[in-house]
Amino acid sequence: MLRVVACIDGSRAAPAVCDYAAWASGHMEVPVTLLHVLDEERYPVAPDLAGNIGLGSREHLLEELADLDARRSKLALEHGHHMLDDAERRVKDAGVEDVIKRQRHGDLTESLLALENQTRLLVMGLHGESSSDRDVHIGSQLETVIRSLQRPILLVPDEFTIPKSAMLAFDGSKTAFRSVELLAGSPVFRGMPLHVVMVGADTADRREQLKKAETMLSGMGVDIQVAIRAGDVEPTLHAYQEEHDIDILEMGAYGHSRIRQFLVGSTTTTMLKTAEKPLVILR
Repeated sequence: MLRVVACIDGSRAAPAVCDYAAWASGHMEVPVTLLHVLDEERYPVAPDLAGNIGLGSREHLLEELADLDARRSKLALEHGHHMLDDAERRVKDAGVEDVIKRQRHGDLTESLLALENQTRLLVMGLHGESSSDRDVHIGSQLETVIRSLQRPILLVPDEFTIPKSAMLAFDGSKTAFRSVELLAGSPVFRGMPLHVVMVGADTADRREQLKKAETMLSGMGVDIQVAIRAGDVEPTLHAYQEEHDIDILEMGAYGHSRIRQFLVGSTTTTMLKTAEKPLVILR
């Protein structure tokens, strides 16, 4: 059975990840999996002392360090269980009845790939555990996950707000039309206004592409607005989103257009770091 998979960690976004996962679960009518992954580099399962034998008095020090690592890993494992228990209560309080918890020790991307065939939607926080009020960091493994996982990903800020409107960044590419197909077949955004926005010159070809996308989305039974705006991709999309008070920005991943450059180029870090609203990567 396909599920909404919510990545739980010690970041400030964890409660919002739970809330958005519960919201998506209700709209999609699928259960939730709560996943916590212990970083194998920070918390190794068994410290490797091979090659360190014969160091005399330093052997004892190495053994003590290994023991310390083992205790840190045990405490991190226990803390992860508590986080998952808290997340389970929060998601169930939001109305989700079918919830399972999973804890893995290893690499985040590999753990998500292992669950890919069970994933309908992945929910992750935009900001990592090291973020603070003064210094906000995007999740360090976020781009690797986006590149690797062939499932839609909902990236969320630190606070939950019920989404009431959505916007698709559209460029007329095959990837963009694939995103339109995904939206047309998904129940998540049904019932909310949807804006389809292209960035570039207002040409007859672009108008035709927008018209085709609008026709494909007409079966959703929602208010669809299309628009073409001139300018650079990132500021233009954000300006349109702000102007129309749109809650969720959606885009396809890794096509061959200026939208792709917006997603994976140098503007990515800035976009994610300053994001205050959810972002959906459609795959």
